Amino acid sequence: MKLRPLGSSGLLVSPICLGTMTFGSPVEEADAIKLTHGAIDLGVNFIDTANVYEGYDRYLGSSGGVAEVILGKALADRRDKVVLATKVGAPLGPGPQDAGLSPSSIGRELDASLKRLNTDYIDLYILHWPDLHTPLETTLSAIETGVRQGKIRSFGVSNHFAFDLCELLWIADKYGWPKPVSSQIPYSMLKRNFNIDLEFCDKHNIGVTPYQILEGGLLTGKYKRGKEIPDGSRMKENPNWIPIPIDTIYDQLEATQALADEVGVPFSQYTVAWTLAQQAMTSMVIGTTKLQQIEDAVAGADVTLSDSILTKQNEITPAPPRHTAPFSRPTE
Repeated sequence: MKLRPLGSSGLLVSPICLGTMTFGSPVEEADAIKLTHGAIDLGVNFIDTANVYEGYDRYLGSSGGVAEVILGKALADRRDKVVLATKVGAPLGPGPQDAGLSPSSIGRELDASLKRLNTDYIDLYILHWPDLHTPLETTLSAIETGVRQGKIRSFGVSNHFAFDLCELLWIADKYGWPKPVSSQIPYSMLKRNFNIDLEFCDKHNIGVTPYQILEGGLLTGKYKRGKEIPDGSRMKENPNWIPIPIDTIYDQLEATQALADEVGVPFSQYTVAWTLAQQAMTSMVIGTTKLQQIEDAVAGADVTLSDSILTKQNEITPAPPRHTAPFSRPTE
């Protein structure tokens, strides 16, 4: 795989990023460590986790940190081989101080993540969700402190909009503080709500690192119209993860399958190639339970799609003409 710049960070990352949200359950520790080592051996040098990740066992009020502990063990003798990203801001409990991006929360959770990950620094520290109670200037001040202390090398955002990034860039310019270098958004052929943000990120050298690009397996070709849900699929493991496709979705999937057949690659590899061809894309987060899925994604990263194919795909799964958020912004 050809490495790509991660925004303005100076870091070079693989176009495939190992996502670890499944670590703990259903991927138990020993298997997760093997999966991590296998991904690194395949050339994946970018790993994404969060202080709340613990697989399907996650619930509001659970302690979180399971995936970070596992990664700390997996990277004990490989830390210098990876660009390590973790997140802060999602709720770790029901209390008013158990979530958010205040300086106290960031300071506490940063130190906790460093301890669990068994490392002295985070390559990419990500603001997981917007915090409407804490001004961005206050949050960025806390990030600047972490950078100055050597605990954070660079920072990015997740589930933030372009106008959030615009304000962060303005604040950073005003005070000479660190600028966001990445934006992690839900993005796929079937979920292009953030498409209008890509131009902004491209213009301001912010690398986009999308998640849910395979839509829980919908964009791998494993679900067929009129067929039983396959065993071992994300929909079978966790029915709440993705909705059962309707006929309109199946129409799009079947038309996309035809394009993948025209290119001569499996559906899943076609999906990876299409995503990487979009504006400002740096690396896609692949949440997985099997190394084979990473192998498949790595193969897809080497596929190049013609302009003709990309045009046809845009006709099948067009981007909305304006911003339509795939989730509600927190209100309290």
